Amino acid sequence: GYRPMRRATVAHAVVRAISGQLVEARRALALERAIVRACGDTVATQEALRCLSPLDLRRLGLAQHRATTLARLAARIDFERLHAVPTTVVRARLLRERGVRPWSVGVIAIEGLGRYDHAIVGDLSLVKLYASLTGRWVEGPETAELVAPYAEWQGVACEILLLGWARGLVPGASVDKARIARRR
Repeated sequence: GYRPMRRATVAHAVVRAISGQLVEARRALALERAIVRACGDTVATQEALRCLSPLDLRRLGLAQHRATTLARLAARIDFERLHAVPTTVVRARLLRERGVRPWSVGVIAIEGLGRYDHAIVGDLSLVKLYASLTGRWVEGPETAELVAPYAEWQGVACEILLLGWARGLVPGASVDKARIARRR
């Protein structure tokens, strides 16, 4: 019965994905809220995002390259039409865009499109979990191996693993092991 939280629009999920790249969670949420407020509604829509220039997004606190990426995505891609496109095509299309990485595609797939066959690859929490299980520090792309056995449920598995790890329920995972692996 568990379902990951979704955003009201795919455009809102794109805002979340771009504003959350390599930023601490609190800062990412503040950026997301500022952009949504600038859109003039409680959710970000494609039309509202198209009205914001990279300079406007920069003034809201988004880094220059992320502001440019978000403005370019809003101009080039019809986000809501992505619902009708297979996940592999969506993934390939988004990864062709400069500034979009697998983590962002995972956020868009899970929170915007409601598709659970793509994990949030490279998420720092997944890196820490994998390091705590293996005893060695891993790079972002290696986290795909952790959720690969779950096939079309990778997105849900990713979230459940992280919830379980936060509560100490993942067998063999140790926060201390992750810290030691990171120091090496």
